[in-house]
Amino acid sequence: MLDIIDGGVSTTVQDLGRFGQYHIGMPPSGAMDSYAHKLANYLVGNAEDAATLEMTYQGADVRFTTDTVVALTGASMPATLDDEPVPMYESFSVTAGQTLETEFATEGVRTYLAVSGGIDVDPVMGSRSTYTLVGIGGHEGRPLEAGDELRIGSDSNRPPVGVQVPDRYVRDYGTRETVRVLVGLCEYRLTDESREALCEAEWKVTPEADRVGYRLEGPELDFVKREQPFGAGNDPSNVVDLGYPIGSIQMPKKPIVLLQDAVTGGGYATVGTVISVDRSILAQRRTHHSVYFEPVTVDEAAAARDEVHDDLHGAYESIGH
Repeated sequence: MLDIIDGGVSTTVQDLGRFGQYHIGMPPSGAMDSYAHKLANYLVGNAEDAATLEMTYQGADVRFTTDTVVALTGASMPATLDDEPVPMYESFSVTAGQTLETEFATEGVRTYLAVSGGIDVDPVMGSRSTYTLVGIGGHEGRPLEAGDELRIGSDSNRPPVGVQVPDRYVRDYGTRETVRVLVGLCEYRLTDESREALCEAEWKVTPEADRVGYRLEGPELDFVKREQPFGAGNDPSNVVDLGYPIGSIQMPKKPIVLLQDAVTGGGYATVGTVISVDRSILAQRRTHHSVYFEPVTVDEAAAARDEVHDDLHGAYESIGH
């Protein structure tokens, strides 16, 4: 078991998400930085979709009631085990009664704590991920609090300790400001000047940035004037209805990038979509830090996805699986 002593700012149970429910308005949820989530699971011998703890800005403090192997990946978050420093991106053992304490992240936003055997909460719609907006999944559908107890799955294949992710597979969350986007579906609604500004401007992450979406601050973009169709409302950024892909950039004057817990459709124009592998990068951008959009083609997006898959495979092999 894991006993939660302090839940931190916002700590939730997440796996890779629930799929196949988008048509009924259910987003996937799941790890915001799936790359770091997978590396953490590799280190402790889990399948990559095993549930971990996603800790935001400040980590949870947890007491272990059983011997196990754990790992921390993602945002740099100083941690101690019974007051002794422990490494990131390296598996280490804990014994029953020990307490892991984590501090405020120094680089990036989200850190993942993986435990050998995974966090064993009951699946909902095929996933253990927490979706707090409707209160399902994870532990009681909410962020963790002091006094919560979490089961740990069977770890009959407990891995060795001291296994590290090679440096070449560890991301630098402090310097990567650019995220790649596929421009569309409704970019034609922007004026020529605003279409150029979308991918040339410096955008800043606002405090309104969470698992639902990242609201960005920057220049106000303008839409081409038109007679609004019936049902679209008076605001020129409105459309009648669109399905929203995860990563879609909504434009009520300034961008909102919809992420893992976002609604699945609505009436704002979608002017672009952050490619799948760069959503992990965006999810690690801190409040008031800069973001730039780089336009790419579908083929370039697919090549970027293949490159990340190759990195994950390389890390998996290096760890010794």
